Formats: sequence, C-alpha cells, structure tokens
Amino acid sequence: MGFSHLALEKRSSEYLRRCSGLSRPSLVLGDVLAKVKNQTQTVLNTLDSAETRSRAMNRALKAVEALPQDQAAQVLPLDVTSAEEP
Repeated sequence: MGFSHLALEKRSSEYLRRCSGLSRPSLVLGDVLAKVKNQTQTVLNTLDSAETRSRAMNRALKAVEALPQDQAAQVLPLDVTSAEEP
C-alpha cells in the first residue's frame, strides 16, 4: 500500500506541475475572448443601426410609391427614351 501511495503522490505532483503551466495561457485566452466579445458587440450595434436606417428608408420609399403617377413624375422625372438606349 505504501508503494502505491508513493506512485499516486508522484503522479499528483506531476499533474499539479502541468496544470500550473496552464495558468498563463488561460489568462491570455480570457483576454482574447474578451476582445472578441467586444468586437462582436460592436458589429451587432452597427447591424442594429443599419437595420434602423433601412427601415426608415423603406418607410420613405413607401411614401413615394403611394404618390399618384403625375406627382411621382414631378418628384422623379424619368426620361424613358434615354433609359432604353444602350
């Protein structure tokens, strides 16, 4: 029993030695993950802003589509002949 206890003690000290070497990489990984989280949040905020602007543009475009044709032509005159030519 004493011999197996000595082997177990040796293995546990080796395990602790190896685990202590992981503390620095673990801290670095934590820092990198925090940066990724912040950058991802920035992307999400930018997407939210773009989505808000897109909705505002779509509302404005719906108002233009709702204009009668003669008023729409005054707002956005189209030259049909130049649009058809290559």
